[in-house]
Amino acid sequence: MAGLRSTKGNVMVCLTTAPDHFPDCQDDPAARKATVRATTAATMRFDWLPSADYAVALVHDENGNGKLDTFVGMPREGFGFSRNPAIRFGPPRFASARFAVGGGVVAEQVKVKYLL
Repeated sequence: MAGLRSTKGNVMVCLTTAPDHFPDCQDDPAARKATVRATTAATMRFDWLPSADYAVALVHDENGNGKLDTFVGMPREGFGFSRNPAIRFGPPRFASARFAVGGGVVAEQVKVKYLL
C-alpha cells in the first residue's frame, strides 16, 4: 500500500470474492479481514487463497475507532481499492477493483486516497 498521510491509527483491510459484499465485506462469511497498525501496514499478505476473482478495500482508520469517519457523506479518513479505480460518487463497483488469483503470488499495490 502507498500514500498513508500518517502512521496514526490502524489500517483495516477487507478481501472478498463477493460483489454483493464489496466494499465493506459486511455479512460475508468468506471474506478475509485484517486490521494492522498503520506503522506496520506497508505490506499485507493473505496466504492460501483459492483461485478466484477478488477485490480489496481498505480504510486508514487514523483515530482507531474501527470505522470510516465521514463529513457530509465524504470520507474524512483515507481509503483505497485494488486496481486503484477512479473514485467518482461513492465507492467503485467490484468489477473495477477485481483481480484474479490462481496458482501463484499476486501483488496488488493499493494507493490510499484522502478527500478531506
